[in-house]
Amino acid sequence: MSTISELKELLAQPRQIFITTHHKPDADALGSSLGLAGYLRKKGHSVTVVTPSDYPNFLAWMPGNEEVVVYEPRQNDAQVRDIVARAEVLFCLDFSCLGRINELGDYVREAKGTKVLIDHHQEPEDFAQLDYSNSKAAATAELVFEVIRDLGDQDLIDTGIGECLYAGIMTDTGSFRHPSTSRNVHLIIAELLNAGINLSDVHRRIYDSHSEERLRFLGFVLKDKLTVLREYNTAYIAITADELRQYNSKTGDTEGLVNFALSIEGIVFAAILIDRGQAVKISFRSVGDFSVSEFSRRNFNGGGHHNAAGGISYDSLDSTVERFLGLLPAYQTQLVTAPLAPVAPSV
Repeated sequence: MSTISELKELLAQPRQIFITTHHKPDADALGSSLGLAGYLRKKGHSVTVVTPSDYPNFLAWMPGNEEVVVYEPRQNDAQVRDIVARAEVLFCLDFSCLGRINELGDYVREAKGTKVLIDHHQEPEDFAQLDYSNSKAAATAELVFEVIRDLGDQDLIDTGIGECLYAGIMTDTGSFRHPSTSRNVHLIIAELLNAGINLSDVHRRIYDSHSEERLRFLGFVLKDKLTVLREYNTAYIAITADELRQYNSKTGDTEGLVNFALSIEGIVFAAILIDRGQAVKISFRSVGDFSVSEFSRRNFNGGGHHNAAGGISYDSLDSTVERFLGLLPAYQTQLVTAPLAPVAPSV
């Protein structure tokens, strides 16, 4: 961990600042990015937030969203490369390795500006000059709050910044029900309440803003695509590209589906495998002692948290499912003896 005084010195004068976060940003990724951006602009810095892909429409309410640059390699590559090259400070939020930001990873690695990592995932890659990662934190937004506070600027957290940070903490703690929900989390939320955030409004915008097609897609997935393997205390969902098209699935429509599989009584390990065309994207969840981070890192070139991780496969969906199922016998003893615990955190 870098000392906060190093960051304070770095930000002592106005800077050109670049902020990015992981592919397909969730509420923690975008909330921590826009919350930090709002704070830095108040301090007189010039800030550009660039996301490596699009993100769900239910996050578009966040203050500063209209200024986000969504990286499109065929449309704005030159613009984004210039933004990265000119940046004096590059904040990397909510990802532990540069591979999580696709093509932007190479641009950030080559950038001459000072790189700052703020993240809560395990085993961070050593690419940043300043590192404020902490795998015990519930959310990156929690760490962003702490950074702002420790810089002596908590009074600059207004309602908009506070609601961005609250959205990140709320979602990554599963609305405060996951084991990562610490005393520190509740103390931070109390401070955000002092900034005037509206808890119910943020919750409604994120969880109660689904399209009719998304709800029908959810019904189809739970009825026809959910497979339960009691002999392994495992459940999984496999979704084809055609099924995504059939329900006009948009970014964010598959978010959280894996948690339905994990919510089944007696299930210790859950996975969702989605054919995204160029690759099969996988999300893993678990309860108790079974480490999906280790499972994903060892078998699917992924990683994340102990109970929540992601992976990728460049085989077909059928081949990926077959490989996944073929791995389960080797883990059967762990899965049938793993003690149950509260539902896992999100990535």
